Amino acid sequence: MASIYEHQVKTIDGRDTTLKEYEGKVLLIVNTASKCGFTPQFEGLERLYETYRDKGFVVLGFPCNQFGGQDPGSDQEIGAFCRKNYGVSFPMHSKIEVNGAGAHPLFVELKEKAPGILGSKAIKWNFTKFLVDRQGRVLERFAPNTKPEELKKKIEALL
Repeated sequence: MASIYEHQVKTIDGRDTTLKEYEGKVLLIVNTASKCGFTPQFEGLERLYETYRDKGFVVLGFPCNQFGGQDPGSDQEIGAFCRKNYGVSFPMHSKIEVNGAGAHPLFVELKEKAPGILGSKAIKWNFTKFLVDRQGRVLERFAPNTKPEELKKKIEALL
């Protein structure tokens, strides 16, 4: 893959696109779930987005049902849940897989460029976060228990 921006993705409302529209922005890419102990992180992710979007920061959410079946709904149900319960306005995408043979190519690249503890490639749970700089370089992976607000300084340094 020449660039992270070339990955094909589908928005939660079914529109096919690429990450090209986010070129030149700082990205926080997150695999999300609606019925997880970490689901309240949607609130913190939305706060980060609202705080920094005018400076060129975007949160990209990718629902995933691979961990405990914690996002079983349709894309429409997931989108409605996120807006109603957490006021999510950052871009959400169609449900994907992040591990295994069916893993979305974007997450294959993210895991390759920012492995976890001890070089582990697999994503361990919902709300794993990947920070990408304005040049499209995958800089760092953050564990699910890393709260969005803990990323403020790292995001500010890239803006």
